[in-house]
Amino acid sequence: MKVSFDATGEVVVITGGARGIGAALAAAVVAQGGTAVVFDVTKPEVPDVEYVEVDVSDRDAVRAAVGDVVARHGRIDGLVAGAAVQPRGAVVDLDPAEWTHTLKVNLDGVVWVCQAVVPHMVERGSGSVVVFTSGMAATGFPHAAAYASSKAALTAFARTLAAEVAEHRVRVNIIAPGVIDTDQFRSANLGADLEHWRETTGVGEPDDVVGPLLFLLSDAAAMTGSLLTRERAFAKLATYTG
Repeated sequence: MKVSFDATGEVVVITGGARGIGAALAAAVVAQGGTAVVFDVTKPEVPDVEYVEVDVSDRDAVRAAVGDVVARHGRIDGLVAGAAVQPRGAVVDLDPAEWTHTLKVNLDGVVWVCQAVVPHMVERGSGSVVVFTSGMAATGFPHAAAYASSKAALTAFARTLAAEVAEHRVRVNIIAPGVIDTDQFRSANLGADLEHWRETTGVGEPDDVVGPLLFLLSDAAAMTGSLLTRERAFAKLATYTG
């Protein structure tokens, strides 16, 4: 069965879309005829996308950026909240500033962009929001307390938001993409950690996540408050090919 998506006329805001999964999604949205607007602190490498330099942990900056997108395009059809940082360190050695920064970007950043975008979706009576979580949110992982904690909180936040806006036909879903080979993944998983992921779950590519994201953004995803995960699929693939 072949699946195709048509994003003609759609406007999708992608936070953290300069690299990795977000960049792959931005390229796909443009290829399908839509407008991809990337919110990030670095300029994206993807051609033909709109770029807004914004730190998602800054609530006022996020609200201004969203207001500008709505003013220029008149709508926001999809929001993919992917901006995140992933520091590593043992719990007993956690630096307070690093802990706070991680929560500000990974958790507060999602809250602020949802606060800014979702009211426009509610007013139009349609829209799709996708929030990223991680398998670490459920299992934990050594030296990843701040990241795992922020992702666990995001799951509860997204499901709460989904329940609040469902009557307005705005969908909010969650994706746990599994272990994906991105710059951030490599910087957080060096040496033995990298080999651990390769030998157990397997390591995917950013393009592997594009299909599930386009599905969640599309009208075909008649669901809300749901978690879509690819981690078990990668584990089976690793076992099969190992």
